[in-house]
Amino acid sequence: MPTLYDFSASDLSGAEVPLDRFRSQVVLVVNTASQCGFTQQYAGLERLHEDLSARGFAVLGFPCNQFGGQEPGEAAEIAAFCTTKFDVRFPMFAKIEVNGANAHPLYRWLKSAAKGLLGSEAIKWNFTKFLVDRDGRAVARYAPNATPEAIRPDIEQLL
Repeated sequence: MPTLYDFSASDLSGAEVPLDRFRSQVVLVVNTASQCGFTQQYAGLERLHEDLSARGFAVLGFPCNQFGGQEPGEAAEIAAFCTTKFDVRFPMFAKIEVNGANAHPLYRWLKSAAKGLLGSEAIKWNFTKFLVDRDGRAVARYAPNATPEAIRPDIEQLL
C-alpha cells in the first residue's frame, strides 16, 4: 500500500519536492483556492502549522482551480496572495487537479485511502483536508467546512 512518502509534487517555484521530506511527521494535505468562501481558513491552517511544527507537524497546500474557477492565478500570484493576505509559511505547491483524469497521483491515492461521505472518492470543493499520520498513512478526511481549529484535537492525538 502506498504512503505519502511515495509521491512528489512541484512547489510554487517549480522545484520537484519528494514528499519523503515529511517522513515521520503528521501532515495535513489541503486543496486550496484564493477566491473561495473558505479562503479565510488559510489563517487557521497557518496557526496550526506555527503552533505544532516543532512537534513534527506540517500543512501542505495544493492550489486547485477545479471548483468554480476560484484559483485562477499563476504560481507567482498564488504565492503573493498567500504571503500578503495570510502570511502563509507552510509549504505551498503548484496548482494541480484533484479530480478527473488529470488528478495528481497524490490525490488519487488520498481519495482512495480516505473516502468521503458514503464512500465517495471525489473531492467536493476547495479546502477538503486529509490527515496523514507519522507512518505516511491517510487516516482521516475532513469536509471543506471543517475548520482547522475543529480538527486540531485529531492532529494533536497523532503527535
